Amino acid sequence: MRIQAAAAADLEHLCELFAAYLHFYEVPKPLAQVHEFLAARLRQSDSTILLARDENGVALGFVQLYGFFSSLALQPALLLSDLYVSKQARRQGVGEALMNAARAHAEATGACGLQLETAKSNLPGQALYERLGYVRDEVFYTYWLGLN
Repeated sequence: MRIQAAAAADLEHLCELFAAYLHFYEVPKPLAQVHEFLAARLRQSDSTILLARDENGVALGFVQLYGFFSSLALQPALLLSDLYVSKQARRQGVGEALMNAARAHAEATGACGLQLETAKSNLPGQALYERLGYVRDEVFYTYWLGLN
């Protein structure tokens, strides 16, 4: 398996994975809208998308990272916004490899840490994160204000 930063040439396979990711979280979107969103991320370089492929070049999964600043640490940090592994590639170490690649990227870019959130029902994801040393926050709540 190889993991590399996604580029415009990866967009078709990345869109398929991202559409499946949205379906997993029960917020499916039209493929054209997914394409537009991801093309903009790649074009504007406002996120880093790491794409895992097998030895035959088949796209297995991705992780998407956004930079932000940790006001409490007074340092840059990364938000691990999205992680997805295709159904056929699960339980084969792809998620762990993507998480480790995200960590390596964070360390290489001088981030003070990685932040993520996941659905309460995503028990396999939670087990992976905790196995890799992520600590569930028991001090802060996450809130969301939806805007039109």
